Parts: sequence; C-alpha cells; structure tokens
Amino acid sequence: MTNPGPKILVFSTEKISDPAIDLAGLLKMHYQARAYTIIVPCSSAIKPRWVMFAFEQGFDGVFIAADGTDCPYDTACTDKTAQILTNTQKQMKERGIDPARLKMAAICSVCSEPFVKYIKSFSEYLSQNN
Repeated sequence: MTNPGPKILVFSTEKISDPAIDLAGLLKMHYQARAYTIIVPCSSAIKPRWVMFAFEQGFDGVFIAADGTDCPYDTACTDKTAQILTNTQKQMKERGIDPARLKMAAICSVCSEPFVKYIKSFSEYLSQNN
C-alpha cells in the first residue's frame, strides 16, 4: 500500500481564496489529495481552537489561505490573521506540536498556481518531518 501523504486542513476564504482553489480543480492542477477545505468568510475569523482541534483529529498540517489586503470585510484582516497565527503557534509549542505545521499565505481569487505550489511544498515538508 502506498503512503497517501499528509492530511492537510485548508481554511479558505469564501470570496478571495476559495475561487482560486476551485479554479485549481477545474484546471486539473494536481496537489495533495488529502487536502480538505473549510470555507470561512474572512481569515481573521479563524479561531486558534479550530486549528488545535484539527491536530487533535489527526491532521498533519493546517494551511490558512488568507484574504490578504483584498479582504472585503476588514481592512486590518492581514494583521489580525497574522496575530491569530502567532497565538496559535505559541499554543502549539506549549503542546509539543511543531509550529511549522501551521502555514499561512495570502491567496487571491486567481492565485491557483501559487496555491498549488504552497500545498505541494507544505506537503513535502510534512512528509519529511512527521
């Protein structure tokens, strides 16, 4: 039996990053088959406990496909999301979880190729370090 690769949870934003992820699928761009997406309105709404719960449920990594400066809901979205990431990584360290298992990148609505590259790179890291 072949190794199916790491299990990655992707938090994707409804109006910004999710269209890029959908486009990657439509264009048949290949990336980690065990990447599961949860759509949220804004990346600054993600709760650290959600990320920690994903690790408790067996996910190898969590990727936040953030709004960046394009967020329609909050002009401070990038800063707030970065603070959430920092706080969550602190909790991860306290629980003995490698903070590099949580990644974030701004993914715009047409950034299918960058999304695929991020997930492939993240998947390789997780495969080598888990």
